[in-house]
Amino acid sequence: MPRVLIIEDELSIAELERDYLEFHGIQSDIAVNGDDGLRKADGGSYDLILLDLMLPGTDGFELCTMLRDRLDIPILMVTARKADIDKLRGFDRGADDYIVKPFNSNELVARVKAHINRYQRLTKNRGAPDLISHQALEVYRDSRQVFLQGKEVKMTAKEFDLLVFLALHPNHVFSKEDLFERIWGMSEIGDLSTVTVHIRKIREKIEENPGAPQFIETVWGVGYRFKS
Repeated sequence: MPRVLIIEDELSIAELERDYLEFHGIQSDIAVNGDDGLRKADGGSYDLILLDLMLPGTDGFELCTMLRDRLDIPILMVTARKADIDKLRGFDRGADDYIVKPFNSNELVARVKAHINRYQRLTKNRGAPDLISHQALEVYRDSRQVFLQGKEVKMTAKEFDLLVFLALHPNHVFSKEDLFERIWGMSEIGDLSTVTVHIRKIREKIEENPGAPQFIETVWGVGYRFKS
C-alpha cells in the first residue's frame, strides 16, 4: 500500500485529505508543523509528501528545501496562492507539482496516484542501461546520480526523471505536452509551465552556458531534445 505524509497545520484539512486518500487505498500520516514533518519524513518510508506552503514557523518553501535535501520522492505543494511566482518559487525549492486550494477531492487523489505511479515506474530498471554518458555528463539510473566532469550534480526526482527520459531518446523532439504526460503522468490536469521550469533548472545544473545548451536543446515551436 502506498504511503503519503501530509504536512498541514490545519488539522481539519489534513484529516480530510487523509480520508480522501485512505478511501482510495493510500495510507496517510499527518504532521502539523515543519519539525514534526521533518521527523516523520526521516523516520518513515513514504512514497510522496503532500506539503502545505503556509505553515507557521518554518514555512513550506524552506521546509521543501530541507525535505528535498533528504528525500528523492515526489513533493506535491498545496497552496492557496495562485500567483505564478509562488508556483515557480516552489519548483525552485524542489517541489514536483502543486495543487491550489480549494481543490476537488478527485483531483487530489488523481494527482497523488499519478505521481506515485510515475515515480515507481520510472525508478524501476526496465532493461535500459544503468549508465548514460555523453561528453562529460554521466547519469546513473540505478543509484539516481548525475555527474558532470566527475563532480556530482544534485537533482530533484522530477529533474532526474526528465533528464533520463530525454537522454534515453537522443535527438528525438518531445513537446511539452508529451513530456508532461510521460514524466508527470497527467495529460489533462496541471500546468505545462512545469516542464519549462524543470528544463531551465536542469540546464542551470549541467550546462556551462544555459543560454547556449550543449545537452538539452530547444526546438522552437515544437519542444525539446537531447543532443547526442
